[in-house]
Amino acid sequence: MTQQPAQSPQFFLTAPSPCPYLEGQFERKVFTHLVGDKAPELNDLLTQGGFRRSQNIAYRPACETCRACVSVRILAQEFQPTKNMKRILRQNADLIGTAHDAEPSTEQYTLFRSYLDARHKKGGMSDMTVLDYAMMVEDTHVSTQVIEYRRRGPDSFITGKGQGELMAVALTDTMGDGLSMVYSFFNPELTDRSLGTFMILDHINRAVAAGLPHVYLGYWVNGSRKMAYKVRFKPQEHLGPQGWERVD
Repeated sequence: MTQQPAQSPQFFLTAPSPCPYLEGQFERKVFTHLVGDKAPELNDLLTQGGFRRSQNIAYRPACETCRACVSVRILAQEFQPTKNMKRILRQNADLIGTAHDAEPSTEQYTLFRSYLDARHKKGGMSDMTVLDYAMMVEDTHVSTQVIEYRRRGPDSFITGKGQGELMAVALTDTMGDGLSMVYSFFNPELTDRSLGTFMILDHINRAVAAGLPHVYLGYWVNGSRKMAYKVRFKPQEHLGPQGWERVD
């Protein structure tokens, strides 16, 4: 009998549970742990294979009767914003995005809590405490940053550290072939700014500046209105049975 090396990842399968995106469907996930010195390398490989990271877990759907979840990545170097996206960039020209180490703050959690209460009151994350949020940010063995988006300008509130009002936050992994947007949230009252779209556009610009080809957006779920925004960023690639396929 061949013995597996201790470094080899072990994969597990969850029990079926109601799908949060498609009514009447049940989801299952296959997952493994991302720990140790090999975690960044493993995260790269698994993300390229359709996995997502949550804390020190990498997972992907393994549903028995549904294949609606499709991994999506933007081809950053070829991306051209639409007229509407250019308008969103102009609307948010007063924001500065600053990358920090993966460390939580009370200010971040306050914004996170407001976002959940307004947008995902009945979601699986709705009861997350400040400690849960801290774990979401800190529990990583890969190259992770928190990108804070703050307002600048003479009419903005300036704190003692010279920082303006916190408007949005993105938890982002840097990989060998791109940026992976693990989770993002924003001030839910500022609907006119389209801050979710703005953060994706900013990540595309960051990937281009770093010479990285992709921005990973996670799963697009065909039939889910919550996920419809992800296919607006063209060109992009979808992961199918034959590998990554271009979508223009």
